[in-house]
Amino acid sequence: MRLNLGLTQEHPCSYLEGRMARSLMVIDEELLSPQTYDVLLLNGYRRSGDHAYRPWCENCKECHAVRVPVECYRPNRSQRRCWNANQDLQLDWRPAELTDEQYQLYLSYQAHRHTGGAMAESSFDETREFLLASWNDVRFLEMRLGDELLAVAVTDFQPRSLSAVYTFFRPDMNRRSLGSYAILQQINHARELGKSWLYLGYWIPGSRKMAYKAAFRPIEVRAPTDDMQNEQWMEQC
Repeated sequence: MRLNLGLTQEHPCSYLEGRMARSLMVIDEELLSPQTYDVLLLNGYRRSGDHAYRPWCENCKECHAVRVPVECYRPNRSQRRCWNANQDLQLDWRPAELTDEQYQLYLSYQAHRHTGGAMAESSFDETREFLLASWNDVRFLEMRLGDELLAVAVTDFQPRSLSAVYTFFRPDMNRRSLGSYAILQQINHARELGKSWLYLGYWIPGSRKMAYKAAFRPIEVRAPTDDMQNEQWMEQC
């Protein structure tokens, strides 16, 4: 299947201050499915809502697609502590239908993590459109302590992989490292389902915001080039 692609207009980069960014977008969204998106993930793509894209910046190649080969993954000491510290939480994989309770948690997370940003003012419908994809198998991993919702990990289920879309959590629960715990649970679930990888989106070497992704070892990195067909996934131990 051949998909038509298009370039977005340049816009300020969300990750590197002072840089301009643009993306290569799949135009034929009606052709997207869990199967086609699985192939796109293999080729360094990502999704935001119904839109599948990959960075395609004119003078920058800093965004590296990363994934964890789940059968090879072994937790480090910090990750084992994180796993053990959260064994009192109740976990529930749910169909991706945004609830008001989840939306309120999302707003609270954005208000503390991205103060003044546009995402902190997203409406219910805008949030749903950002997290879900009409053509994909999307599920929410809820984490609760008793009746309290502490975290939601939005996860795509593909034929060969899981993909971590977005995780939001109670901002006053930093000591639990719920973002890392979500990844540990996604790796564990991918392994249980016989999947090969957990995709973690993009990683920028040297970015403090993204340093946590490189802590899950071994990790496979796809460095961007001007020749997509010759890009390769390389394992970093």
